Amino acid sequence: MSIQVENITKIYGHQKALDNISFKIEKGEIVGFLGPNGAGKSTMMKILTTFLPASDGVAFVNGFEVNKDDIDVKKSVGYLPEHNPLYLDMYVREYLFFNAGIYNIPKTEVENVIEKTGLLPEANKKIGQLSKGYRQRVGLANALLHNPEVLILDEPTTGLDPNQLIEIRQLIKNVGKEKTVLLSTHIMQEVEAICDRVIIVNKGEIVLDKKLSELKNNKQQIIEVEFDYRVEEVALQKIPKLEKIENSIGFVYQLYFETEHDMRGKVFDFAHDNGLKILQLHQKNTTLEKLFSELTIQK
Repeated sequence: MSIQVENITKIYGHQKALDNISFKIEKGEIVGFLGPNGAGKSTMMKILTTFLPASDGVAFVNGFEVNKDDIDVKKSVGYLPEHNPLYLDMYVREYLFFNAGIYNIPKTEVENVIEKTGLLPEANKKIGQLSKGYRQRVGLANALLHNPEVLILDEPTTGLDPNQLIEIRQLIKNVGKEKTVLLSTHIMQEVEAICDRVIIVNKGEIVLDKKLSELKNNKQQIIEVEFDYRVEEVALQKIPKLEKIENSIGFVYQLYFETEHDMRGKVFDFAHDNGLKILQLHQKNTTLEKLFSELTIQK
């Protein structure tokens, strides 16, 4: 078992940030820790990495108890906090050599991590000169330096542009082939793109813990399509297996289907047969979005 959390509670003054949380993560899993801002995600991460003590309960990482075996936990965990702490005046390679010295890691390992995280073109630049995407790569490289068995990543893609998002997602997925990853985020698309399993927390409690494959088995399918001009709903109803239509804005339509078959081809056929141009079309996996909204809505 890579991570085992048993009845963890964390109280700040009169506020309960975590309320009797329990979960287990097997070796090799990539798990998304999902929730709205203030749900307790970062607090859980800090407890698992020994930066914060729990008010009650116990947690283990690689069999080491976080409250008692903190040095062993730190040796076996690579941690990228939400606010990536970097020395901006240091060069990339210099910074990684500095941290490698703390772990007594040979310089050859630093070069391996630089290559693995795609930092080679930027390795001789100062960290302060790098884009946010490359700074996140430096943070990931630092987390990987000592070859940990578990990676704990807190909001690793916040503030990145679309290209940087794709690059960091792929990097995390590649790393996840060899290590256990716990990924904290409030962005559902990150979980869908990277993770095998999702844990949703709200107000300090776990409200969902499921594998992504289970969620994707839902037959509901939503296709968002934008045509070049308005289409009457009566015409759209000709598309097979269409259950519901929503016209959110302009010529953009949300088409709801209840089937396991990919209906994008049928939407293309409809457009062709009716002389329409499709300006954009994509399939939305909204099962997780819907669950998230239902489970975390503030009452």
